[in-house]
Amino acid sequence: MAKCERCGKTTTFGHNRSFSLRATRRAFRPNLQKISVLENGRMVQKMLCAKCIRTIVKTA
Repeated sequence: MAKCERCGKTTTFGHNRSFSLRATRRAFRPNLQKISVLENGRMVQKMLCAKCIRTIVKTA
């Protein structure tokens, strides 16, 4: 599922707006990446958004 395992960020929906302001549905998907994270002394595979990855790198 397209969901960040740390913050819970998921796909949200909105509209594409053309020059004539015609609205068509679109999806805003989170930038999810599979990374290995050290958790409780062992490596774990997680699907995290780019913002959470940056936060983890900054605090480590």
